[in-house]
Amino acid sequence: MFDRLDDLLVRYEEVMGELAEPGAADDQQRFRRLMKEQSDLAPIVEAYNEYKKCKQNIDDSLAMLEEESDEEMRELAKEELNESRKRVEELEQELKILLLPKDPNDDKNVIVEIRAGAGGDEAALFAAEIYRMYVHYADSRHWKTELISLNENGIGGFKECVFMITGQGAYSRLKYESGVHRVQRVPETESGGRIHTSTVTVAIMPEAEEVDIVIDEKDIRIDVMRASGNGGQCVNTTDSAVRLTHFPTGIVIYSQTEKSQLQNKEKAFRLLRSKLYDLELEKQQASEAEARRSQIGTGDRSEKIRTYNFPQGRVTDHRIKLTLHKLDSILNGDLDEIIDSLIAADQTAKLAKMED
Repeated sequence: MFDRLDDLLVRYEEVMGELAEPGAADDQQRFRRLMKEQSDLAPIVEAYNEYKKCKQNIDDSLAMLEEESDEEMRELAKEELNESRKRVEELEQELKILLLPKDPNDDKNVIVEIRAGAGGDEAALFAAEIYRMYVHYADSRHWKTELISLNENGIGGFKECVFMITGQGAYSRLKYESGVHRVQRVPETESGGRIHTSTVTVAIMPEAEEVDIVIDEKDIRIDVMRASGNGGQCVNTTDSAVRLTHFPTGIVIYSQTEKSQLQNKEKAFRLLRSKLYDLELEKQQASEAEARRSQIGTGDRSEKIRTYNFPQGRVTDHRIKLTLHKLDSILNGDLDEIIDSLIAADQTAKLAKMED
């Protein structure tokens, strides 16, 4: 591990040197690549430098204990020694985590697809609440949200909703949200006060760049039509809605949230690219089944991952057996505690696998 850290330290100095060269920003592609590498290496270098400093402190404290006879100075040296030893252990663990192979998609934006599952109108109402939960969470991290397509049920619920979240590291935090979200509560329409269970499926897809997925025009049919549903003056007056059909996979994308046909077409292609990229990722994960089993679920759409229980005001994540009694704040976007716990559990599982 330490040989690798020494190599990364040398590489970091090289990158910093290249960035400091006159005209480094002239080649924007190279400059962006160097900046990305610098930001990836910086936390590792920072932790490793602190680790080396703590190791030096240990040596200095031990030397002082051997040479010093003054009891007060010896106590200070012992205190310094204990603190440095404790910090060295913490930093070793931190460095192991920092050196774990990084998911190449972690820095990507995400496309979120929410679908109402079992439970009819109640599931659609909860799908709308889950959408708002992610919008609030995105706002709290200063990420941008953009609606791609929406199919409403007429009473404020969403049968299906697709939207994009743009922001640094969006996929790294939201990838754990894929799966079945279950709600237990008494619906407003229930006269007998019985608790109903409904489900919503969430799919989190990294946004695919054009270089990630190349779409052959021969594989696509593009239909344009008038937008339908709730909206302003443009609804049902212009052919602004776009439907893409991808023949090899049978995927159909419908986009009508923009007034311009061109903008809807662009959104539809972005969603199609991401869906095709997601299919490729699923194939890779299937071929790495053992690696997938060692990780916290990040892709199986049929996996029941979380329950939102309204009568008890609790949220339970089943993958890590975490229960929090703060349902209201979670539905208002306070997801960091759950996501941080999932990331920690995932890192622990990966470390354990590497040490086997």
